[in-house]
Amino acid sequence: MHARSALFDVYGDHLRARGSQAPVAAVVRLLDPVGIAAPAVRTAISRMVGEGWLEPVALPAGRGYRTTDRANRRLDEAADRIYRRTEPAWDGGWHLAFVAPPPGRSARTRLRADLGFVGYAELADNVWVSPFHRSELDEVLERAGALVRTARATDIDPPPTGAWDLESLERAYVEWLATADDLIAQQLDAHRDEDEAAFAARFHLVHEWRKFLFADPGLPSSLLPDDWPGRAAGELFASEATRLKPGADRFVARCLDV
Repeated sequence: MHARSALFDVYGDHLRARGSQAPVAAVVRLLDPVGIAAPAVRTAISRMVGEGWLEPVALPAGRGYRTTDRANRRLDEAADRIYRRTEPAWDGGWHLAFVAPPPGRSARTRLRADLGFVGYAELADNVWVSPFHRSELDEVLERAGALVRTARATDIDPPPTGAWDLESLERAYVEWLATADDLIAQQLDAHRDEDEAAFAARFHLVHEWRKFLFADPGLPSSLLPDDWPGRAAGELFASEATRLKPGADRFVARCLDV
């Protein structure tokens, strides 16, 4: 687990509902049970400030950091997808984005990753497709310095689901179903304090589940098989995350009191 990724998790899953800010000492304490050392936390915070995700803030308990407006938008959008709070109605159409990518290989690589994160797949060279118009698209393209023309296709025959690697995604969900219980049990057994154990178990659970944001485009149910394992995986995640939340919340409250 990388410190930067862990910071996104702790701010998105725990601090977003608590003012989106915390003293540095509290963030260090929160990440200690999941194996992130204080120097790595501080280095990651510095990098995230430089990237525009965090900004310094003076707090009664000392110097701290809060998420920027840009980060809050990304965290809220990610949370909606992580907890699958809504499934938008699909009208059968497809959103097409004809992208003129930015110069530079690294910039193009970042853009491809960001487009995949928000739910698009490359249907042909520089032509990206999604069953929905994703609200994050404009910000992703503006940040990359890319130009775009968009169109809506009312019908594509056959449906372009092959633009996504659904076979690999299916295998990943099957593996998740087979290993999630062991992941939780391992963390619960590794900590003597029950609340700390619940926090660590839930943190690892969310962290592993969050990886599906980069692989699962959130296709409408009608485009997926009836026995699609993502449905059962989502139910297991929601059940376990809910079960572990009270203890995790108590641990977070203790850390924020330091």
